[in-house]
Amino acid sequence: MYQFKSASLHAQNENSIFKPIGGPIKRGLDVILSLFCIISLIPIFLMLMVFIKLIDHGPVFYQHKRVGYAGKHFGCWKFRTMVVDSDQFLKSHLSRNLAAREEWKRDHKLRNDPRITWWGHFLRKSSLDELPQLINVLRGDMSLVGPRPVVPSELSRYGDELGVYLAARPGITGAWQVSGRSDCGYDSRVRLDVDYVRNWKLTTDVVILAKTVRAVLERRGSC
Repeated sequence: MYQFKSASLHAQNENSIFKPIGGPIKRGLDVILSLFCIISLIPIFLMLMVFIKLIDHGPVFYQHKRVGYAGKHFGCWKFRTMVVDSDQFLKSHLSRNLAAREEWKRDHKLRNDPRITWWGHFLRKSSLDELPQLINVLRGDMSLVGPRPVVPSELSRYGDELGVYLAARPGITGAWQVSGRSDCGYDSRVRLDVDYVRNWKLTTDVVILAKTVRAVLERRGSC
């Protein structure tokens, strides 16, 4: 069902001048700012890579399948914040913990996720774990601002609004990140994503980027 919808949307947007939302203006801003940030943050990138390798061992980066514009799947990059083989660890944890299983089914996240390492908690709290997504932005997989990058199993949560969600590149940040972040329920996050896409303006992106800097400095929990 969802593959059919995304395929139809992709075909429709192939003939559109502005694809996805924001067109060349939004894309140009993404390229310029992400390239500037990558170059400026090279020392921080290198430092974090060394710390992750020395403290947590194992791989430095983690790539997870997410759904992008028009339903296209892509590998979303992050600094690794979880134990190695985290997917298998999660399955084992949920099979033994009913409360966690219900929380995961409801929110597709755990407030006290046992997979996250000590160093990973710091990276997530500071949002530094998301820095590698600047590469995704430069590649065109993502935008600096947009809907949340979700996994394929979450698409059903968008219901009839799925086509709206798929009309934009997912963002490193978005309305969801500056409107409560970890305090917002899943239905609220869906509504924020849909409202953002339907009412997109360049000024909205500028405001969200400014609010994101404040949210990160205040170290609010991430969704």
